[in-house]
Amino acid sequence: MNETAKRARAVIDLAAVRSNVRALRSLAPGAQLMAVVKSDAYGHGAIHCARAAREAGAPWLGVALPEEALALRAAGDTGRLLCWLWTPGGPWGEAIEQDVDVSVSGMWALREAVAAARDRDRVARVQLKIDTGLGRNGCPPADWTELTAAARAAEAEGVLAVTGVWSHFACADEPGHPSIAAQLAEFRRALAVAEAAGLRPEVRHIANTPALLTLPEAHFDLVRTGIGIYGVSPSPEVGAPEDFGLRQAMTLQASLASVKRVPGGHGVSYGHHYTTPGETTLALVPLGYADGIPRHASGTGPVLVAGKWRTIVGRVAMDQFVVDLGGDHAEAGEPAVLFGPGDQGEPSAEDWARAAGTIGYEIVTRIGKRVPRVYVDSEAPDRSAQDAALTGGVA
Repeated sequence: MNETAKRARAVIDLAAVRSNVRALRSLAPGAQLMAVVKSDAYGHGAIHCARAAREAGAPWLGVALPEEALALRAAGDTGRLLCWLWTPGGPWGEAIEQDVDVSVSGMWALREAVAAARDRDRVARVQLKIDTGLGRNGCPPADWTELTAAARAAEAEGVLAVTGVWSHFACADEPGHPSIAAQLAEFRRALAVAEAAGLRPEVRHIANTPALLTLPEAHFDLVRTGIGIYGVSPSPEVGAPEDFGLRQAMTLQASLASVKRVPGGHGVSYGHHYTTPGETTLALVPLGYADGIPRHASGTGPVLVAGKWRTIVGRVAMDQFVVDLGGDHAEAGEPAVLFGPGDQGEPSAEDWARAAGTIGYEIVTRIGKRVPRVYVDSEAPDRSAQDAALTGGVA
């Protein structure tokens, strides 16, 4: 076990990723599933999680950046792969050469994709994105007719194939929000325009994880699921992960760096926003905001130490925070579990999100590179590797 892993580790159960993919596929039986592994698989490790998702039957992967797509190809992935966040001058040629489906949201992007395809003497696989109301990327409806006509002309020339038409919901994590129906209607109009232009896309998709879970009419040909494959709920309004057969894949833990008795009235951490109400035991957890622990969780973040939930006392610092054990005892080196699937009674990522006033996506994604990822497989016949990882070893 390396020294960093002795301090802290994020244990990723790849069996949970596979199980979550299978569960999500079962909820959209008429659609293909895209496992979104952008941002290093939401902090879980893109290469490992992409392989697990493929093993569980995900025919598509999705990433934001072209560099992410090319890294997956370099690691040996050869399946269908969509990359959607492009800027002018991006590596269109490399992506097209590596059989990445590239997303196009405007005429400038279509021109660059076409030029790259001609330069490489390849057919670019292109998916056209329509802005149905999210207001981020995507072609404005007013420009959609022009874009689809130009794409069809390039398709007729033989330099590209329009493999998909897609969009993204703004408020699918708030079931019943009026924007959902409005976006669905706009998406159907966009599909009709594309069809009138002569396009016959392989896949049409708008459903993200919350829409997959709550909106069957939005499934179309493909559903994109990101946070769900890591076992984290998209929002409290959608429901808890276990409601859909999902299991949190990441367990974040550290080894206590210090345990000491202090008198009452003892200040704790910067600013002395907490002082001990009486003689007590303080335990030091060697994780801080440099590791992705939200400073906003100062005084609220939950941690399992010595068999009980504790709460961070005082401010979260760059490398460490403190919990008050009261009259309980612990030893330096014992585990502090910040979040996980709940097997040991530990908090979840959603518990941390509530404590920090954010969302579960941010909690898992922000865990930094100083925290090594340790991969286990709870479906493996030999559980020794997982048991070692969860008690301080590295598989």
